[in-house]
Amino acid sequence: MANPSAVCNGHLHHHHQKQNNLLKSGIYKKNGITKGAKKNGVSNGTVYKKKFVEHFEQAPMYVAVLTFLGFGVGTIFGYLRDFMRAWGLEKRNIAAEREQQKDFVPLYQDFENFYTRNLYMRIRDNWNRPICSVPGPQFDLMERVTDDYNWTFRFTGRIIKNVINMGSYNYLGFAETDVNALKTVTIELQKYGTGICSTRQEMGTLDKHVELEKLVATFLGVEDAMVFGMGFATNSMNIPALVGKGCLILSDELNHTSLVLGARLSGATIRIFKHNNMQSLETLLRDAIIYGQPRSRRAWRKIIILVEGIYSMEGSIVRLPEIVSLKKKYKAYLYLDEAHSIGAVGATGRGVVEYFGMSPDDVDVLMGTFTKSFGAAGGYIAGKKDLVDFLRTHSHSAVYATSMCPPVAEQIIRAMKCLMGLDGTTQGLQRVRQLGKNTRYFRRRLHEMGFIIYGNDDSPVVPLLLYMPGKIGAFARRMLEKNIGVVVVGFPATPITESRARFCVSAAHTREMLDTVLNALDELGDFLHLKYSRYSKSSHPELYEETRLELED
Repeated sequence: MANPSAVCNGHLHHHHQKQNNLLKSGIYKKNGITKGAKKNGVSNGTVYKKKFVEHFEQAPMYVAVLTFLGFGVGTIFGYLRDFMRAWGLEKRNIAAEREQQKDFVPLYQDFENFYTRNLYMRIRDNWNRPICSVPGPQFDLMERVTDDYNWTFRFTGRIIKNVINMGSYNYLGFAETDVNALKTVTIELQKYGTGICSTRQEMGTLDKHVELEKLVATFLGVEDAMVFGMGFATNSMNIPALVGKGCLILSDELNHTSLVLGARLSGATIRIFKHNNMQSLETLLRDAIIYGQPRSRRAWRKIIILVEGIYSMEGSIVRLPEIVSLKKKYKAYLYLDEAHSIGAVGATGRGVVEYFGMSPDDVDVLMGTFTKSFGAAGGYIAGKKDLVDFLRTHSHSAVYATSMCPPVAEQIIRAMKCLMGLDGTTQGLQRVRQLGKNTRYFRRRLHEMGFIIYGNDDSPVVPLLLYMPGKIGAFARRMLEKNIGVVVVGFPATPITESRARFCVSAAHTREMLDTVLNALDELGDFLHLKYSRYSKSSHPELYEETRLELED
């Protein structure tokens, strides 16, 4: 078994690492069945009640070679430019150590600085673009230019209007400025103001928080819930309250940094299993039961599995039925992060539990955020009343963090009541269905065009693989020229050979908007040679099937 602390260090640094070969790890699924495999004596065909298809196609070998070559050329020129800066042949734009500090230990590792000034700086203009409107299906962008190759920027005063927004997590379109829709939020703003200036345990619990928590519990079908003012802190500050020294955390290798940070802060032992690989997870569970804690061989105080509903960089959906089966078999706990899945999947937007037709009681800790589908801020933890009562006393967020502001709480209540039909309309259900239609249409068209995209067919997170570093900047800039805003991601947020554009589909996107984006992608895919897929040239993509599962040593 690999050193857990070493694995965890790498896991935190890279944020979204993935296994070397997803195809060989049994990730491809067709009609809910992983070919040639049974888990816990139950065929996946009986575990999954609906079609469950995910795609992780490998690029041709020449793409990987050219990608490494691109990074190699960039690195060589980076060292050349560093040499020229050191000798005064090129202006040094980056901050330098003062002469008095020349003998100090550097604050940052040298390679991190090297990567920032020589590789990231070349494409820095594709991030942190200032938006000056609501981030709905379209937004307005402040134009900026650079005169020194992205070291600094200046604003031109021009506003780029009606840019199609393909990057925000506005899954259900509740990020809106309609006066009638926000009427109740305006009333609460006038009644309570903007802030509370206290923690939940002191004078920061309002009637709006109590109302919201009851509504969340009803929405999820659980006994109780607790809300927090920050989604990231919902994970990072509550996991340490649930586990500690002598406990074992089994974490998916693609888990979000908030989960990783919470796990590290807890002091528990951390072991990583391959993404969505049930054989890898079961091996760790079996070993944990057989061997217990290192050295002492005592039984673990508790074992908890950390997973996400939808993985935000891969677009994949957790294989929840199999994980629940394993956690019951080995008497472990399950912590499910539904940040991207709550509101986005399931017949009525109740997340992956509803998506798989399972009971909320199958999950010990239900976590989610309001920052995406609900167009607000904050997060929640829900489950048994004993769990929530424990967190009200022991959660670091409850003790030290400022409470959620009342207008934000009202926005969540408004959106959730809409989803539940408590506003007297079917608009919420229509939004959920429209998101599903938009997602499947967008993914199907990209497959037909020949792009390699990752993830589940029902996931509104759609990664489109770019691979080569030079294409990251070119892709984002040319899409903006066509009035389309996209998010591009590269190393170290992804593996070095898997740079990508990440699209987030929204219920607020019209078919005309999606067609505009798809037509631009079709044209740009030919221009930049991005259509690497060898299997997906029709509306019925051929799935590569591999039965052998590889495990960590």
